Amino acid sequence: MTVVMEKPEKTGAAEEPAPVKPVRRVSRSMVIAAILVVWLVLFAVLRGKQTLTLAAADLTDLHRWFNDVNDSIGANRNSNPLFLYFFNEIRLVIDNVVTFVQELISQPTGDRPVPQIGWLGVVGIVGFGSWAVGNWRVALLAVAGFTFLGLQGLWQESMDTLALTVSAVFVALLFAIPLGVWAGLSDRFNQIVTPFLDLMQTMPTFVYLAPLTLFFQIGPASATIATLIYAAPPTIRITAHGIRSVPHTTVEAADSLGATRRQSLTKVLLPMSKRTVVMGVNQTIMAALAMVTIAALIDAPGLGKTVLQALQSLDVGTAFNAGLAIVVLAIVLDRVTTAASTRAESARRSKNRFLAWRRPLLGAGAVVTAVLIYLSHTYLWAAEFPGEGGTGSAIRSGADNVTTWAQDNLSGLTNAFRDAITNGLLNPFQSLLTDSPWWLVGAALIGIGVVLGGLRAGITTAVCVGLLVATGVWSDSMTTLASTAVATVLVMLLGICFGVWMGRSALADRLLRPTLDAAQVMPPFVYLVPFLALFGATRFTAIVAAVVYAAPVAMKIIADGVRNVPATTVEAATSAGCNTWQIITKVQLPMARSALTLATNQGLIYVLSMVVVGGLVGAGALGYDVVAGFSQGQLYGKGLAAGLAIVLLGVMFDRITQAAARRTSA
Repeated sequence: MTVVMEKPEKTGAAEEPAPVKPVRRVSRSMVIAAILVVWLVLFAVLRGKQTLTLAAADLTDLHRWFNDVNDSIGANRNSNPLFLYFFNEIRLVIDNVVTFVQELISQPTGDRPVPQIGWLGVVGIVGFGSWAVGNWRVALLAVAGFTFLGLQGLWQESMDTLALTVSAVFVALLFAIPLGVWAGLSDRFNQIVTPFLDLMQTMPTFVYLAPLTLFFQIGPASATIATLIYAAPPTIRITAHGIRSVPHTTVEAADSLGATRRQSLTKVLLPMSKRTVVMGVNQTIMAALAMVTIAALIDAPGLGKTVLQALQSLDVGTAFNAGLAIVVLAIVLDRVTTAASTRAESARRSKNRFLAWRRPLLGAGAVVTAVLIYLSHTYLWAAEFPGEGGTGSAIRSGADNVTTWAQDNLSGLTNAFRDAITNGLLNPFQSLLTDSPWWLVGAALIGIGVVLGGLRAGITTAVCVGLLVATGVWSDSMTTLASTAVATVLVMLLGICFGVWMGRSALADRLLRPTLDAAQVMPPFVYLVPFLALFGATRFTAIVAAVVYAAPVAMKIIADGVRNVPATTVEAATSAGCNTWQIITKVQLPMARSALTLATNQGLIYVLSMVVVGGLVGAGALGYDVVAGFSQGQLYGKGLAAGLAIVLLGVMFDRITQAAARRTSA
């Protein structure tokens, strides 16, 4: 039997196309790895060539031009109309405000050997004010904190710091709140002001000092102006956010009742965003306190100057005592303003029967406060804090003893840890950055910027690299970049470990978050002191201080990112047989990528600001250049260029990581 196979008839229908093999996309990590491999290969061939190294005492033409501009401004300050009728007038107004507050609470006035209000009156005002805006617990904390400042023997220094902080915050709020309201009401103005606020909050505190001394000279006025400029952005941004967060239905209801634009603002928008605005004021106060301490570099009086002098002489005991006073002052100011933002809501929820007596009690408290002010103005015993600061002497002695013990007994451990990080991470990476040709480093940074953040981030990086070369401090910039990168890696390791723990455990979050919140209150200066005792004046001290300073914000962001992973997703992974490690590495961390990128962004900015401050304790590089510019007139131009380089590094880091965060969350 023969079987005949018939050919299938051709039909008019189109033939099915052959399956197309999927194109394998190259991941970003593979591209970055390729860039690094090429960089390492070329580094091995071109090491030590075209590195743009500049000795500490050498200047470029740009630095000399900055020096000439500074000299010219100094010579014509009282004849140039721009300075005579603008900058000098601003300086005079700010100086009068600062002098008034100082004579009120910290400095002798006229023939009086003491200020107008002595310690007893100040403590009374602080206690009554804290009670009025907060509650009695906060008032007790404030009274105890300010009394402790006197027991430390640092009353006048603390009041000088408080005077500069109050002056700067007062002037800052005069224009910050109106600008914040404007930004909240106007989309166009908000779009215009946001990039400037981003830049101002990206710039480390050091950067504000040098250019402002160019226009306002060194002294308390310049320190206050630098402080208010640095401290204003949080209030502007948070006030705008508060205004925009008011429900549209509420505003529409007010409009339908015939409310004018002004009535809607004063009767609806501002009252409903009051708590948010007070939170902005809190952040401004904290930023002002941090800046006032740093402003000791331009002769700002107060606790910052005490810490600065102690750090320069490696006097750990004195630095610790003054640093502790800064911490106490920061905690009191933070708790008072935080309580003020929540008082109305807490009062509504509270069933305390004594609330009905609040107004009469406040009236009695006002009378007692007035009596204390009179006594402190009239009698010397109530004006000068009694005692010789025995508590401060004990703290200094104890800190010195602990330092000596640590150096005698822990030096082997601390030196081993320092050498491991320095030799294993810092030195190799710093050598790669500083010994590579500048164009090779620039090309690698631009390539990484394009891969992580896109074309716009790459263009920003290219502009920043070009300007870094133009500043004449390329080598120092790369040294600072190396320290910043190593510290950021350590910050992210800590942030991931503790952030995941906090995100997965409500108990861990409750235990750790208050400590992290308190750590973010402390000014950068304070972090240098304990690590100076452990590791001495080295660049590693600055790196460790930067890690501890930046880690809290990274931990909190990562914890929130892990916590926001849907519980159903975690349950599905658990039911599929995944263990804890697999759930963390395969589910929670990948789904929290945007939080990780944001944590990297914030960690970089915090680390950069702290690494630069570390120039005071041997970190060198850009931080040292800025400090040397204040202390040595011939290096002023180089210090100004170093400040510009810090800004460029901050902008480059911020733009790349922000763009990467947006691409990750898209």
